[in-house]
Amino acid sequence: MNKMLEQLFKVAGKEKRTIIGLMSGTSLDGLDIALCEFEGNGTQTRMKLREFVTMPYDETFKREVKAVFSKREVDLERVCLLNAYIGRFHADLINKSLQTWGVESADVDVIASHGQTIYHAPASLHGVAGMPDATLQIGDGDHIAMGTGIITLSDFRQKHVAAGGEGAPLAVYGDYLLFSEQDQNRIMLNIGGIANFTFLPGDLDTSRIFSTDVGPGNTLMDAYVQQQFPGTYYDADSAIALKGTYNQALVASLLYHPFFEQDFPKTTGPELFNLSYLAEAQRRSDTEHLSPEDVMASLNRFSAVAISGALTRSLGDSDFEIFLSGGGMHNPLLIQNIKALLPGATVRDTAELGVSPDAKEAVLFATLANECLVGEPIEFGPGKRRVPSVLMGKISLPE
Repeated sequence: MNKMLEQLFKVAGKEKRTIIGLMSGTSLDGLDIALCEFEGNGTQTRMKLREFVTMPYDETFKREVKAVFSKREVDLERVCLLNAYIGRFHADLINKSLQTWGVESADVDVIASHGQTIYHAPASLHGVAGMPDATLQIGDGDHIAMGTGIITLSDFRQKHVAAGGEGAPLAVYGDYLLFSEQDQNRIMLNIGGIANFTFLPGDLDTSRIFSTDVGPGNTLMDAYVQQQFPGTYYDADSAIALKGTYNQALVASLLYHPFFEQDFPKTTGPELFNLSYLAEAQRRSDTEHLSPEDVMASLNRFSAVAISGALTRSLGDSDFEIFLSGGGMHNPLLIQNIKALLPGATVRDTAELGVSPDAKEAVLFATLANECLVGEPIEFGPGKRRVPSVLMGKISLPE
C-alpha cells in the first residue's frame, strides 16, 4: 500500500485526531488557523480547540486576490498562478503558526482548507440555461500538503455542488454536529461578507434543520468604505456609520431584488451585492446626494433588515436563541440594529458554546474533515432543502 494512504488509514482509526482547520473569507483580513482535537464522529463528535490565530494578509496579497475576485472577466493566467501561490502562501502561514505554538507538523494528522473563494455562481444567480450551480475556490491543496508535509483535505464545496447543493452555505453540517441542543431552538448566525444562518431545532429532528444565506453581511459596507476612504478596509467600531443616519428610501431600494423573495434555503455572494448594486439602488431611490456617512448607516441598516427579515420569515413565531460568529459581530451598530428589529430575541455568541466566534468557520471545516475521515453522511431530510447527505473534501498527499 502507498505509505501515505497507509498513514491516512491509521489516522482514520485513531481515537483522537489532530486537525487544522483553515478559513480565508471574502473580507481578506487574514487566514484563520484553528488547531483542533477530535474524538468520535457524527452526533458523538467531541472537539477541543487547542490553538487559534488569524494570520493577517499584507497589501500585496489583498491586491492580487482583488484583481480576480468576483469578476466575470479576469486574466486566466493570473488565476492559474494564484491557485498555486495561495496554496504555498497558506502552507507558509501554517508552518509559522505551528512553530509559534511549539507543535511539530508530524503531530498534526490532517489539514482542512476552505481555500479562497474567487467566484460563486449558483444557477439562481448566473441564469445560464443548461449550466449547473458552480463555485470556485483557489489555493491548491497539493501545494499546502507539499509545503507542510501534512495530508490535506480541500475543495469541500465542489462535492456539495456535485450532490445537488449550491456550494454554500456549508455551516449546517458542523453546526448540527457541534451545537445542537435538546429542547433549545438555536440560530447559528454567521455574519461574514455574506450573512447566513443555520436553524437547529430543539427536538433534534434533522428533517427540520436548514442553512441559508440571507444577503449581505459586511461585503457592501467593506466595499464602500474601501472606495470612499482609501487605505481603510472596514468600518471599525461602526465609527463611520454612527456619524450618519440611515435613509429609508435607500434601504427600501436595496431590498428591492428578487433574491429577497426566493424561498429558503438560498445562496448568494458579492457577484450580486457589490458597488454596482448600490449605485443602481441609489439611482432608483434618488439618493445619490447622500453623504458617505449616511450611505454607510443605510448599508448597515440594510444588512440588519435582511438578516432579521429572513429569520422572522423562515421561523415565524418560534422561540429561538441567536448565537453570533463572524466579523460582523464586531460591528456594534449592526448588532444594535439586529436587536432592535428582533425585540425579545436572545443574542449571544458562540464563545458560550465553547468555540471562539472568530474561530468558528475554521473549526467547522476541521469538523468536515473529521467527518470525511471517520463519519457517515447525515440524512437531513427532504431534498428541497438542498442539504445533500454527503461527505466532503478532496485528499492531497504530501508525497
